[in-house]
Amino acid sequence: MIAKELKTKTPDQLRDSLVALKKEAFNLRFQQATGQLENTARMNAIRKDVARIKTVLTQKAAEAAK
Repeated sequence: MIAKELKTKTPDQLRDSLVALKKEAFNLRFQQATGQLENTARMNAIRKDVARIKTVLTQKAAEAAK
């Protein structure tokens, strides 16, 4: 995900994306525990995407508070 794309989304859309990514991360953790995970780099990418979304949500909240 690119931060520019995230900034154009509404907070509700960002929260929906965040929930979807967290579900995917949960499933990947189970795959890793059972030895079925093939693409280990995906876990790192999801973690970074979650951080990007949280950052954009925080920025939008700060703008709304002004």
